[in-house]
Amino acid sequence: MAQTQRQPVPRNDSGELDTALAFLTFNRECVLKKTDGLDDEQLRRVLVRTGTNLLGLVQHLAFAERYWFGQHLAGAKHRNGARSSMKVPAECTAQEVLSDYRAAIAESDAAILAAGDPRAHLARLVDGERLSLRWLLAHMTAETARHAGHADIIREQIDGTTGR
Repeated sequence: MAQTQRQPVPRNDSGELDTALAFLTFNRECVLKKTDGLDDEQLRRVLVRTGTNLLGLVQHLAFAERYWFGQHLAGAKHRNGARSSMKVPAECTAQEVLSDYRAAIAESDAAILAAGDPRAHLARLVDGERLSLRWLLAHMTAETARHAGHADIIREQIDGTTGR
């Protein structure tokens, strides 16, 4: 029987920001969980025609965290060398990519907590619109959940492990 990584969804309902952050955190953890116990070859293994692989998904999400929470919410400058693509260079180790995603998450959480209120406006416009942290949390939760689903399918193809 295939191993499962299924975890219950958060039951946090203590406030808008806490609940939104709990669901974003849950989806981030789901992505990272898909990498548990795999070696470098498995993390880079391409099983779909688009070239998507687990490590590439993680690299892409680290970029998205910094782009949205760092640049748009906190107003940080663009980081040179940041990789938005899902193609991880051979010279980047799996551990570096995973550690970078964890660091990006910590940076994002600090920016979210500094803003403190879901109604807080982003520092930068999005397509000419002044949007809120509420919108950004919903957007990144959806983006991360979508990629967590991709990661779940890829992981199942690698070794049969399922779950969210």
